[in-house]
Amino acid sequence: MDWQALRLSVLLGCLTIAILLPVAIVAGRWLATTRLRGRALIEAALTLPLVLPPTVIGFYLLVGMGPGSPIGRAWTALFGGALVFSFQGVLVASVLVNLPFAIQPAQRAFEAVGQPLRDASATCGHSRWRTFWRIELPLAWPGIITGAVLAFAHTMGEFGVVLMVGGSLPGETRTLALSIYDRVQAFDNPAAARMAAVLMAISLVAVTLSFVLTGRRRRHG
Repeated sequence: MDWQALRLSVLLGCLTIAILLPVAIVAGRWLATTRLRGRALIEAALTLPLVLPPTVIGFYLLVGMGPGSPIGRAWTALFGGALVFSFQGVLVASVLVNLPFAIQPAQRAFEAVGQPLRDASATCGHSRWRTFWRIELPLAWPGIITGAVLAFAHTMGEFGVVLMVGGSLPGETRTLALSIYDRVQAFDNPAAARMAAVLMAISLVAVTLSFVLTGRRRRHG
């Protein structure tokens, strides 16, 4: 078992969720309530990571964050070193790739709240901020949790984008999915099987936890 890769994968998943949760809440709520004409285009752009091959996304991220790019040069000037082939670069890629997994369930949850309920809250004298905290967020929480769990599970299993942006550097960018690939390439199938079983078990527990939490919320909501 590559414990170093497992710890790195769990850390990457947790940090990805920590960054995406507030983004998903804000973006999901805005998409659910906005009447902007360009909304369909924004939603389509956010859906691209679901339909594009990981190599395509990885290529654009590699070019966009490379040492010769404005982002890469700014990162080097501020922190030293390159953004690509680093844990920070993999984290940025993970956040971008998982945007639809986190935002879409949150958006659907806020849409389910319905504008009539918001209007009823306003007639009771509640501000938009109070309506959001006391009514919308509690009702949308199951969808937000589902998005967070999906993003975590997807991060744990992401392969193509991580390989393109981060390579497979031990202790830095080699996640459990990459370690499984390396073991298969080395014809070490027993080790690959053990790590694959651990990855599948973590994903199963995460998704099950999502169903349990959302089920309890519905029963007590």
